[in-house]
Amino acid sequence: MNSHPHVNVRDLKAGAFVDGVYSLVNPQTAVTRGGKCYFKALIRDATGEAAARKWTFDEGMLPDVSSTGYARIVGRVELYNGQIQVVIEQIQGVDVSSEDLISLLPTTTKDIPEMFTGVCALLHSMSDEGMRGLADAYLTDEAMMVAFRHAPAATNVHHAWIGGLLEHTFQLMNLADRMLPLYPQLNRDIVLMGLFLHDLGKTVELEWEKGFNYTMDGQLIGHLVRGAVWLQLKAAMAARTSGIRLSGDVVTVLQHILISHHGQLEHGAAKLPSTPEAIFVALLDNLEAKTTISIHAVARERLHAGNAEFTERVWSLDSRLYRPDPLNPVVSAVANALPS
Repeated sequence: MNSHPHVNVRDLKAGAFVDGVYSLVNPQTAVTRGGKCYFKALIRDATGEAAARKWTFDEGMLPDVSSTGYARIVGRVELYNGQIQVVIEQIQGVDVSSEDLISLLPTTTKDIPEMFTGVCALLHSMSDEGMRGLADAYLTDEAMMVAFRHAPAATNVHHAWIGGLLEHTFQLMNLADRMLPLYPQLNRDIVLMGLFLHDLGKTVELEWEKGFNYTMDGQLIGHLVRGAVWLQLKAAMAARTSGIRLSGDVVTVLQHILISHHGQLEHGAAKLPSTPEAIFVALLDNLEAKTTISIHAVARERLHAGNAEFTERVWSLDSRLYRPDPLNPVVSAVANALPS
């Protein structure tokens, strides 16, 4: 393989040559209509991701190509349905160093210490002393909080970047803090604590040192159950430390939020949300996640005349999204030149 400077994903242009190391997202084989095996994946670095295909591929090579989560890719860039796609000529799985991860994994654009400070401030603003003690049982667990500050919120759906879990959680808590005055019948402490805890189990469900993947704990237990188990332990720890014991009903209501926040049984919830606070958390979580997915899918800041007006189908939204903003004069001008 000839050595060429690494081209960032966001800088890929149709007709360009590619030779570099990228993270592989969901590498797999598929079969063409003609019955021929091919390789497909998303390739990713810290700047973005793009579809990639190798049209001639031996299915038996997949483990060697994908086992590390990273690959050296040689190929060319083309436009397919208005979207950038890399046609791979050569691919080889590679090991990368921890230093390489900075350039190969997407990272939040927000300030991580600032967001964490904001989460802590919201938790310490809770009115119930026992709830503040429970929050401290988590916040003083340094290993857990280090993971909380750096974990992604998902492998490839929403907030799939370093710091994504913290960003998602902080955004939700901020949204709730602004909305709760409109719903004074809801218990603010229970909502804020539920949002803080709802995805915290992802710190052990996901691993991000070699790309974004599920751990054994994630495959066999999952973040809903792990979070509910941790809550039982942390509540007991808080009672010993502060001498203030939360009532059993509070712990149960919080555990219910954790196991029901996916909203629907078919979406992974163990129980349907069955308290006003659980319903609020589940719907707010869905709102924030899907809004973020849509913003990143349309990528209006990168919209140019070579793009199609509509995205490819976004499976998590079950829709193709219209990309231009008709009230933004710059984006609107670009939209007029887009292929339909």
